[in-house]
Amino acid sequence: MCSIFGIFGLQAGDDKAGLRRLALDLSQRQRHRGPDWSGVFVDDGAILVHERLAIVDPAGGSQPLRSGDGQLALAVNGEIYNHRELKKELKQAYEFQTGSDCEVINALFREDTPASFLNRLNGIFAFALWDAASQRFLIARDPIGVCPLYWGHDREGRLCVASEMKALADTCADVAQFPPGHYYDSATSALVKYYDKPWRDYDAVEGVQVGPQELREAFERAVHRQLMTDVPYGVLLSGGLDSSLVAAVAARFARKRVEDDDTSEAWWPRLHSFAIGLKGSPDLAAAEIAAKSLGTVHHGFEYTFDEGLDALPEVIRHIETYDVTTIRASTPMYLLARRIKAMGVKMVLSGEGSDEIFGGYLYFHKAPNAREFHEELVRKLDALYSYDCLRANKSMMAWGVEPRVPFLDVEFLDVAMKMDAQAKMAGKGRIEKAVLREAFEGYLPEGILWRQKEQFSDGVGYGWIDGLKAHAEALVSDRELAAADKRFPVNPPLTKEAYFYRSVFERFYPSPACAETVPGGKSIACSSPAAIAWDASFAAAADPSGRAIAGVHNAAL
Repeated sequence: MCSIFGIFGLQAGDDKAGLRRLALDLSQRQRHRGPDWSGVFVDDGAILVHERLAIVDPAGGSQPLRSGDGQLALAVNGEIYNHRELKKELKQAYEFQTGSDCEVINALFREDTPASFLNRLNGIFAFALWDAASQRFLIARDPIGVCPLYWGHDREGRLCVASEMKALADTCADVAQFPPGHYYDSATSALVKYYDKPWRDYDAVEGVQVGPQELREAFERAVHRQLMTDVPYGVLLSGGLDSSLVAAVAARFARKRVEDDDTSEAWWPRLHSFAIGLKGSPDLAAAEIAAKSLGTVHHGFEYTFDEGLDALPEVIRHIETYDVTTIRASTPMYLLARRIKAMGVKMVLSGEGSDEIFGGYLYFHKAPNAREFHEELVRKLDALYSYDCLRANKSMMAWGVEPRVPFLDVEFLDVAMKMDAQAKMAGKGRIEKAVLREAFEGYLPEGILWRQKEQFSDGVGYGWIDGLKAHAEALVSDRELAAADKRFPVNPPLTKEAYFYRSVFERFYPSPACAETVPGGKSIACSSPAAIAWDASFAAAADPSGRAIAGVHNAAL
């Protein structure tokens, strides 16, 4: 995973040398994402810059990736897990220039329509592709939005695109998130949604059964695919259900090399796991138990409240949001990424996405029926790119560590989301995500497999959230909070903690367009319209902590 930067729509009279220097300067703001190498491509109509984090083909594979005839230039942030299968399916000859998994995008562009070939990709990606022969460019983002992507226009009306907002914030007054599952083709000047699955509609899944074996095998294949790497890797292990399942499955495949169909020993056969928390945190204790049962080389790190507080401004600058839950959880993840980087690890597997697929949030206990449960799952998946995907990607990539998320593998999604939500529903003695737990009986200790849901920001230690609230209470006056809508007309903060984060965000990203890239600014699960309809008391919830709504879970059992 890397970073991309592009400028399109250059005209004959433009100062290309000056624009090249500008593009390099702006791309440098993202270099933490790709510290291994920088590449630049300049043509009459486009400039592309790539900052590389070498995961696959580290000796080659530098970008922008050029076609053999020099006509195509591709800058990609991401991984294409099924690149070998796609290469075998090509109908036209294509002379590959590198061993990069991403170069297959050039070959597919040559022989297929964007909507068709994008739906064939199994991976996480955000890319910009330039075709010099036709003076055409294509911009696209993966279905769920695991990889970040922003776009906007400079003062001359040229279209700019970048992996992170910080590269565009001072240049594009209309900077915005590029939507997941979409592409923009300059040939038609249209933004097109290419990813639209039948399972989004409850009528398409009603009555569909998915057995434990089918679910388990689909997830095993997803994890196996995502072990594609030529560099040291590990797993994030909080000791909760999701990260523990990822670690358990990865441990089963770690000794063989995925790249040659498991026929040779892996270059790094011992699986390393990583956890972080305050001293005595629930996650550190649970992760230790899970790691011992799985036989991973485990690294549990402690941080202090002051260390987390000191890091907050840099965390907000990197993750580019003022969302309360995201910032709470991103800070320990950011500190953990720095430790992981220091150990020479460049890629980790993580457990994001499971709660959105299986209804793991505590308020799902209040869902009145399977249809509304399923519709809320789809809504949560649609919002992931602004919350958990953003957190995992940007907080880890701040230190050049690539996070991969097997639960959001598109093939696994097709299996897990076609299941009638009736089987996923919690309550009446049934714990959340029971269907997932049942599919993996025997994989984990019972205390881990059936551990109750706890948000990451709670799991690292209750003192973290309590300390943040106390700090904000001391900094922000009642008068300031009462006038929050005057200072922050876009998504005014509702609590002192939210006001504090918003103030820090404004220091780095003062423009209204930057503020508008954050939807709402408070990812309280219970603030969703569906949740409020399920239980009116959720409308008054001002704290997204799992503890704050723990009564929902306890009352449902």
